Amino acid sequence: MRAIGLTLHVAERMLVHRLDWTVRPGECWCLIGRNGAGKSTLLRTVTGLRDPDAGRVEIQARTLAHWNPLELARQRAYLPQGRSDAFGYTVFETVLAGRHPYQSGRYWESADDHRHAEEALGALDVTHLAARDVRTLSGGERQRVALAAVLVQDTPLLLLDEPAAALDLPHQVAVMKLLGRLCRQAGKSVVMVSHDLNLMHDAATHALLLMGDGGWHAGTVADGMRSDLLSACLGYPIQTVRHGARTIYLPAEDGHE
Repeated sequence: MRAIGLTLHVAERMLVHRLDWTVRPGECWCLIGRNGAGKSTLLRTVTGLRDPDAGRVEIQARTLAHWNPLELARQRAYLPQGRSDAFGYTVFETVLAGRHPYQSGRYWESADDHRHAEEALGALDVTHLAARDVRTLSGGERQRVALAAVLVQDTPLLLLDEPAAALDLPHQVAVMKLLGRLCRQAGKSVVMVSHDLNLMHDAATHALLLMGDGGWHAGTVADGMRSDLLSACLGYPIQTVRHGARTIYLPAEDGHE
C-alpha cells in the first residue's frame, strides 16, 4: 500500500499534510497519535471508506478508485473501533461471513470456507464460543470474534483500529504475537492503531506518528519510537527504560522528563 501526497482535514483543521507512506509485505506498522490526531480518519481513508482531501492511496500500484469492491475485499481487511450487532448470528456465522469475497457464483459456503473459519476461531481462542449468539458475548470476547472475521478474510493487508481494545492481558499479548507472526511468517502487512506503546513496540517493525497539526513522522520502530518524538507526538513527556531485551515506555513523573 502507498499513500502519495495524502492530505486529510476535518472542517478547517489539518490532520495530515502531504503524507508519503509505503507499507511493504512483512511490515507491521503502529499508528501513534493523541486523541483527535486523525488516526482513525487515516485508517478509514486508506481502507477506502473516506475520500482523501488531496493525494491518493494505492494498493498493488492501483488507486483505490480503480478497484471494484469485491476485488478490494480480497486485498485488505478492516477492523473498525466499534460495532453493533442487530441480529442474533452465531459466532461461527459471524466469522464465516468474512469469506464472502471468495463466494462469487456460489450460494453456499464451501468446505474450504468452513476450514478457514475454524482455523481463525482457533487462532483467536474463540472456538468454544462458536455456537453462541454474538449479542451475548462480553466486550473482549466480541473483539476476538471480530478479529477472527478479519483473519478469515485472508488478505495481504490488515488495517486494525485498536485491535487489543477490551482484551484481557493474556489475550492482548496473544493477539500482538499473532500479528507479528502473520507479518514475519506469512508476509502479510499490518497497520494498527493503539494507545499502548509497550504492546505495539513488541509487535511492530515500523511506526507512523501523527503530530496533530498535519505533521507526521514515518520510519522504523527504532527511528520513530524515540522518547523525544513520542513526547512531541503525544503531548506528554515519555521516558524509555531498558529491561533485558525489551524497551519499556513510561510517562515521566509529574510531567517532567
